Amino acid sequence: MKPNSNKIDAKEGRDFRKKLAIITLVSILLIDQISKVWVKTNMYLDESIPVFGDWFFIHFIENPGMAFGVEFGGEMGKLLLSLFRIVAIGFITYYIINLIKQKAARGLIFSVALVLAGATGNIIDSAIYGLIFSESPPYLPEVATMFPPDGGYASFLHGKVVDMLYFPIIDTHWPDWVPFFGGDRLQFFRPVFNVADSSITVGMALILINQKKYFDHSKEEEKDELADELKSEKDPE
Repeated sequence: MKPNSNKIDAKEGRDFRKKLAIITLVSILLIDQISKVWVKTNMYLDESIPVFGDWFFIHFIENPGMAFGVEFGGEMGKLLLSLFRIVAIGFITYYIINLIKQKAARGLIFSVALVLAGATGNIIDSAIYGLIFSESPPYLPEVATMFPPDGGYASFLHGKVVDMLYFPIIDTHWPDWVPFFGGDRLQFFRPVFNVADSSITVGMALILINQKKYFDHSKEEEKDELADELKSEKDPE
């Protein structure tokens, strides 16, 4: 095999992985942001729209904290969380660039791109939604407006994350005989989340489930590249 043939194959492999990462990132971001902007400008706070029976709703809430509605330490906590997300996005971006250069498993690059897309989607809300949207009222006919003349509802990095996916698949009560919880309401799945949260969860789950396959593939790629380089040096023609 000619040396330049190895280089062409390596370049094509990296180019494919780069396109995979970019397409994944852009697709998730578009779906995430389009859904959030639509909900923010068409629904009032706490409004629910049934999609499939009693187990799937578009339910509009705003989350001032972490994923799945978890809050974190007031205004200062919100600022620290936003800064942490920005730093995390920087590290994930650096990591995925290295994975592409190393021709890591395509599934690993896809999974990390899902995590990056989700983190980026939520930091967009935190960073700029407070600047470009008015406050969402808890009633109709008023809904939030984009670029209100009086300015947004919060400062930079203090915006709220828009959540809307709600799956109360189980909504009942614990039997009275159950210790501690008897008679209390039982809901599953209770948190309201968004496309970005889903992207992070799916990406992390794929990495955990397939970690042996993903990282063993990366080691095999490195061995194959080294073998090709040695073969090219011995047999340049």
